[in-house]
Amino acid sequence: MGKIIKDLNWRYATKYFDNTKKVSTKDLETLLEATRLSASSYGLQPYHIYVIEDEEIREKLKSASWNQSQITDASHLIVFTIKTSFGEELIDEYIENVIKTRAVEPQSIKGYSDFMKSKLMFLSAEEKNNWTTRQAYIALGNVLTVAAHLKIDTCPIEGIVSEKYDEILGLTQKKLSAVVALPIGYRSKKDDTQHLPKVRYSKEKLFTHL
Repeated sequence: MGKIIKDLNWRYATKYFDNTKKVSTKDLETLLEATRLSASSYGLQPYHIYVIEDEEIREKLKSASWNQSQITDASHLIVFTIKTSFGEELIDEYIENVIKTRAVEPQSIKGYSDFMKSKLMFLSAEEKNNWTTRQAYIALGNVLTVAAHLKIDTCPIEGIVSEKYDEILGLTQKKLSAVVALPIGYRSKKDDTQHLPKVRYSKEKLFTHL
């Protein structure tokens, strides 16, 4: 069994964090870089990520998370937010970055820009919201895997009141909305969940080879 599989077997949704232990700056930067390098549709990354250490803010967010202790006990709280509305500026900004990063002529990628706009600009508000959320979850999955590799515990939490998060973090005026929270840190010895066998479907049930 490869190390990555052992790491993923080690990982679980941590119920209780040790609030005396902090993730190092080096490991945090690795996690954030892994997030930045995550795949996304067209490479557009239609989300923004908040890394929260402030105890007062996290206490407020805890009340908007059904008082789950992980929000305040973890070393850091990562909040994935999506762009709730976007227009051509989303693509134009990305194209400008491509031109700068790859030193290409604007005309050489105009076709790609037009193609993306033809696929995304005509989506309804609900479709845009669903699409941006899916992109954020790709990044979330990447962070979970890298955290496991670093032996950093995590607990993705969808049980948040997004409207309250948006209010507390001032997201609405930025045209952002919180979709999922991710406490990171180190498991407490009192968390009995860590000793339970991982429950997953068998390969035979989950996969079909054609």
